Amino acid sequence: MRGFESSVIPIIESHIDNFTSLEKKIAQFFINNKEELDFSIKNIASLLYVSEAALSRFAQKMGFPGYREFIFQYKETFTKNNKNVVEDYIKEALNTYEELLNKSYNLIDGEQIRRIVKLFSKKKRIYVYGMGSSGFAAKEFKMRFMRLGVDVESITDAHLLAVNAVRVNEGCIVIGITISRSTKEVLEAMKKAKENAATTILITSKKDNAASESFDEEVLVPIRKNLEYGNIISPQFPILIIIDILYLNEKLNSRIPAPL
Repeated sequence: MRGFESSVIPIIESHIDNFTSLEKKIAQFFINNKEELDFSIKNIASLLYVSEAALSRFAQKMGFPGYREFIFQYKETFTKNNKNVVEDYIKEALNTYEELLNKSYNLIDGEQIRRIVKLFSKKKRIYVYGMGSSGFAAKEFKMRFMRLGVDVESITDAHLLAVNAVRVNEGCIVIGITISRSTKEVLEAMKKAKENAATTILITSKKDNAASESFDEEVLVPIRKNLEYGNIISPQFPILIIIDILYLNEKLNSRIPAPL
């Protein structure tokens, strides 16, 4: 595994909502601190103007027996070349995520993302097509963008894909999701939508120059062997990366602020 660092910070962050205002002050100190200090309970109590008992309660609220045990783990953050001893199955899952994130970085076209997001404000409605795992991603797309006031619908049933494709027009965007580019129902529905003058965007891992005329945009996502079968991590992951990037760009340019 490529250098995952041991850190107690995520544990602190996960308990933030359970802390008192004083404990939140202590938490922010440990989260934001970037240097190795004298972390003795006496010194930190003096530095933060809190009692030693408050530091002990802070540690115990996170499940540590006391401050000493908490600070022992916290100090590991500053140990050079610090790495967890992690079981193989954890390494494999985390390395797969890391690999796909790196591949996503290299595949994402910022200009293309901006072009697509601009289309969202020009068209009346967005339809997102997907089946199986891609169908779950299509539903996630709908839930995310509805929060920004975008008129979007997800369709994940083969029969409804065929029916809807003949109903769309030039005022619609149709986004099809198929990592393997082998979901015929999605591809056929998008072809019909294109014939009806809809703007079509395909999210896939496989480029096919011969079929590119069927789509206005093809957004490439990374692939890993057998990813579509979900044998290590969810096959939705690379799709969700693209959805998040589109969502963030739309949110930054949205006319309607996202709800808190």
